[in-house]
Amino acid sequence: TCWYFGHTFCGLFVVIIGLLLSVSLGNLVLIAIDRYVAVCHPLLYPHKITMTKTLMGICICWFTCFSGNFAFAINYRYFDTAQADVCYGGCYLNVPYSLRIMDLFISFLIPCTVIIALYLRIFYVVHQQVKIINSLMKSGKCEMEDSVRRKSESKAALTLGIIMTVYLLCYIPFYILYITAVTTAKEISSPTMTFLAWTLYANAGVNPLIYALFYRWFKIS
Repeated sequence: TCWYFGHTFCGLFVVIIGLLLSVSLGNLVLIAIDRYVAVCHPLLYPHKITMTKTLMGICICWFTCFSGNFAFAINYRYFDTAQADVCYGGCYLNVPYSLRIMDLFISFLIPCTVIIALYLRIFYVVHQQVKIINSLMKSGKCEMEDSVRRKSESKAALTLGIIMTVYLLCYIPFYILYITAVTTAKEISSPTMTFLAWTLYANAGVNPLIYALFYRWFKIS
């Protein structure tokens, strides 16, 4: 709860933390959209997801996140000098309850709904494709293909389960207390919110492991 670096670096810290968290979440949505097009519309994928569109999407994501967090930090950054008897001060965002509700939708409910909906659709399409392929196989290959199908579905289910479990476990506890603070008009203790905030940082840290290092071609390259 102590901050020793003054007003300017307090604002910079708030902008950087907010930017990295929101960009990480934005990347999850972009990856989900990319996978949805690749699996559900494979023939259209080379035309819909080009290098130019990919770079534009990344740039728009970063620009939007930076603009929003910069505006937030400028208007609601709070440097508490009342703690001067304990330490130099505290650096945090003093956000009104109405904006907390808006942040709940923008930073959790909407992205979570989009990601879950897209991945469930992807899993359903893959499952249907496997069933169609298996139905076309000759009887002599049924046993082998059934084994391949089970392994493929198990791996897809495992990956999807890990992705969503880590995401939800990191975000749900934070926003449960976030909503509690909004509805009861009471602030949660600082150590508790600090710990839950670090769960969001941890989610941003493990995303590269989940989304990239699970792929053998990526690890090789």
